[in-house]
Amino acid sequence: MNIEKLFLENGALLKGHFLLSSGLHSDRYLQCALVLAHPSHAGALGQALAARLNVKPDLVVSPAMGGLMIGHETARALGVRHYFTERVDGTMTLRRGFALKPGERVVVVEDVVTTGKSTKEVFEVLRAAGAQVAAAGSIVDRSEGRSDLGVPYAALWTASAPSWKPEDCPLCKAGAAFVKPGSRGLKSRKEPKHG
Repeated sequence: MNIEKLFLENGALLKGHFLLSSGLHSDRYLQCALVLAHPSHAGALGQALAARLNVKPDLVVSPAMGGLMIGHETARALGVRHYFTERVDGTMTLRRGFALKPGERVVVVEDVVTTGKSTKEVFEVLRAAGAQVAAAGSIVDRSEGRSDLGVPYAALWTASAPSWKPEDCPLCKAGAAFVKPGSRGLKSRKEPKHG
């Protein structure tokens, strides 16, 4: 399966000036929701990721919102249940009656990993509940293999998509307004020039 081709065919590889959820800036944004909106694509990606993970967990957990669909489809392919975490007052939390059993083997599944920050926050929630993080996976690895999650990690596509700290962003230095896509909505903002 050619993941980059799938993103291009579904208009999911966007170009512009973006503020990523990691806090980094980029001239490219991968809108996984446009690909996952097609149940056949979501199912195929979930099966491919389940095969790539090469682990049999008791449960798949994803951070909301981006990881919900791919996490669910990966769990379906693995034949296990799927939970998700949400941010409550900025803190990653399990809600909605989701409860973990001590010692459960869990795989954390995201849509995109850039720095691994959200994934590691999910790890903390799981470990605090006594679960064992067996592995992690995502559709896209934006870190180009640089994100060390501390557990076995599998991605379907290692994308070459540059990202910068805000103070190093050439688009900000050029005075370009940025867009904050994703689950918090598309909002254009002008960021003050750095340094």
